[in-house]
Amino acid sequence: MKFLVTGGAGFIGSAVIRYLINETNHSVVNIDKLTYAGNLESLNSIKNSDRYFFEQADIVDSLALNNLFNQYNPDIVMHLAAESHVDRSIDSPAEFIKTNILGTYELLQASRKYLLENKNKQTNFRFHHVSTDEVYGDLGNTNELFTEDTPYSPSSPYSASKASSDHLVRAWTRTYQFPAVITNCSNNYGPYQFPEKLIPLIILNAIEQKDLPVYGNGSQIRDWLYVDDHARALVHCALNGVNGETYNVGGFNEKRNIDVVKTICKILDKLVPKANSNVEKYEDLIKYVPDRAGHDIRYAIDASKIKNELGWQPKETFESGIEKTVKWYIENSAWCSNVQDGSYMRQRLGLLSE
Repeated sequence: MKFLVTGGAGFIGSAVIRYLINETNHSVVNIDKLTYAGNLESLNSIKNSDRYFFEQADIVDSLALNNLFNQYNPDIVMHLAAESHVDRSIDSPAEFIKTNILGTYELLQASRKYLLENKNKQTNFRFHHVSTDEVYGDLGNTNELFTEDTPYSPSSPYSASKASSDHLVRAWTRTYQFPAVITNCSNNYGPYQFPEKLIPLIILNAIEQKDLPVYGNGSQIRDWLYVDDHARALVHCALNGVNGETYNVGGFNEKRNIDVVKTICKILDKLVPKANSNVEKYEDLIKYVPDRAGHDIRYAIDASKIKNELGWQPKETFESGIEKTVKWYIENSAWCSNVQDGSYMRQRLGLLSE
């Protein structure tokens, strides 16, 4: 099969492409705009494969999309291109509306046009839209889990834009009988994640003996999913999911933010003992800062559907995945330096102006 992956130079997209090239016989066309969070260095290990192709393009450019569909004739579209950081969406929501909503619309239109013009592709073609559990909103202080039937209640400009894109895909599926599946995932972590997100931010700040910022009191709960587990799930859903269905992908690893930060500190205490420092252990660098505007208290995924119907479940526990992740950032300081281009140097984003 030929996969067309949007956002393939990003964190999750690059993990999907590495998996496809290293673990399958499928070929991949990577379409990426190469914004601040897209980095082709994340694909250095597979870039010379004769089954891998890269095209720099913006998914809001309908002409470019139509040309790429005609050039490569894909069998499966995996749509991962998105603006994805909540704090950035608070500062600059316009980019999220443009990429996540209008970009998804243009990609749906290009895919549908391609199908109408290529009758031979209609039997096996599939559009796989990759989304987030944040569209469901906030579970608060309950013991409930997000299911595929949980009503949407997004809290941030980011999650609202992703909810909008999910609705577009469902509308195209129903109105045009468009062959599509949707997956909604929990918080990803692992190698090659841009250091604006919690886990790489904490790892890199700690190594440099900077403050470790924790929003509010750190009691917010997230379900953590190792990115390579997610990549396996996405390819499995793209190949075996049922058109018109939604699958929630979770890691079965609910953790409070403060516990995630303290776990990272303990691993660093073991791997990179502190020397010539004013503090005895990495936990002493933790600094509680004002909470994010509209911050959701808890997300948690019920991933029983994808397990029972498609046979997928994660391989990594949080404990095994987080240790692998910390070691990777320690060993790949050059990648970390290169992706921080000067426009972002791990400063706080998403603060509302007075």
